[in-house]
Amino acid sequence: MASNKILVIDDTTVVRVKVREMLPPGNFEVLEAKDGVEGLNFILQEKLSLIMLDFLLPKMSGWEVFQKVQADPELRKIPLVIMSGRKEEVTEKITEPFEYFEFLGKPFDQKQLISAIKLAMTKAKQPRPELVTVGAAVAVKNGTVATLEAATATVTAPSVANTAIATPSVTTATVTTPSAGGASDAEINALNEKMVKMQAEIDGLKKQLTQVVTFIKQKIK
Repeated sequence: MASNKILVIDDTTVVRVKVREMLPPGNFEVLEAKDGVEGLNFILQEKLSLIMLDFLLPKMSGWEVFQKVQADPELRKIPLVIMSGRKEEVTEKITEPFEYFEFLGKPFDQKQLISAIKLAMTKAKQPRPELVTVGAAVAVKNGTVATLEAATATVTAPSVANTAIATPSVTTATVTTPSAGGASDAEINALNEKMVKMQAEIDGLKKQLTQVVTFIKQKIK
């Protein structure tokens, strides 16, 4: 019986079959998903040794799947290989260096595939900052939510050539709430969605600031 489960999420059958055929026989069980929704269901239900995620997918994009995985303290420990035919599609959302996952460009050969898997396994073991948990203190009176207290996110700022440029960094947040009759799950889910959108906006801002930093460096020279 295969000891390792690898999930390949790609809308192209050729890519999924290619990965299966390139892996050493007998050591892996390959699960296949043709869209982001199906892939996320596998991620939530199966105990996986590796995820291979295409960045452009129907129903739910690879970027959305990536965000949901990173928002879960357990799921984000799974080694991850992000695949794309154009690297810039990934770097538009996730700035380099890719510290905790590996990128695999399409098309790829067996040597590149095996190398990407090994690097993803190594990167997944890197120590990572803990997720900031938004603590919810909910007091219920007559079936209504009385209060909801949320922790604030941290901001870091690097400096470049005597010019301080603040780069905000919001750690993906998850909301937890104690079980209590009458507490609104919809409010909690809405807050989670806002945090995911905020992370996407921050990623875009970080990219813009990186471009500003590069421009300043060029002017200083």
